Amino acid sequence: MSQEQLQPQNKNKISTMKNPMYEIASLLLEKFLLLANFKLLGVGSGAEEEEKKKQCCYYDTTYFKPGDLLEVPRTLFIHFGIYLGDNRVAHLMPDILPALTNDQKQIQKVVTNKRLIFGVIAKMARIRVDTVEDFAYGGSILVNHMDKLFKNNVLRDEEVVCRAEKLVGATEYSLLWNNCEHFVTFCRYGSPVSFQTEKFCETVKMIIRDQRSVLASALLGLVSILCLGLAPSTTLPTIIIPFILWMAG
Repeated sequence: MSQEQLQPQNKNKISTMKNPMYEIASLLLEKFLLLANFKLLGVGSGAEEEEKKKQCCYYDTTYFKPGDLLEVPRTLFIHFGIYLGDNRVAHLMPDILPALTNDQKQIQKVVTNKRLIFGVIAKMARIRVDTVEDFAYGGSILVNHMDKLFKNNVLRDEEVVCRAEKLVGATEYSLLWNNCEHFVTFCRYGSPVSFQTEKFCETVKMIIRDQRSVLASALLGLVSILCLGLAPSTTLPTIIIPFILWMAG
């Protein structure tokens, strides 16, 4: 099966095209939230609603076959996994808990927002096996949507599953160089790439090349000086950052 999208008890097609400026803004916001130690998916009643949504969802796994690449569009990014068969999905998740305990029962529980946030900060992750329901967490699922980009480079299903199972366990995490998309593209196509990362980097280059960013950084620096006072911590960035952006542009 290729290029199919499944929703709980439903199958539809959606567009995955995104505005590059929205992507850069979303990723920058995500990094800010990580540093500020906030939850990405909300707190209180919002988190409870997400949990209820996950629990009530049903996915017809007859549409999947071992070796399929599954995509789940999220608010700020797309999450990826490899279907292993028997309602099992291997996927890479940032997770700090394995560094704090050896209790496999605790580690195998669904990764919470706090575990994910601290995992990203500590650059620690785990390639884990979860049910389709826990992997998708109530979201819609795209199947083998990237096959058209790799054409004849798709590996045999058995090899895809074998690669994924061999990698299960602890691994390093990098938002740009080793994320869930790198994992699945290595397993299914033999080469670890991340189109989300490439789009992010291209958008950053575009912003740097735009000379208006120099003016914007200079104005922000002046505002920080006015608000916080004249000091090395405010003056030096006000001078250095616009200069670097000017030279890079």
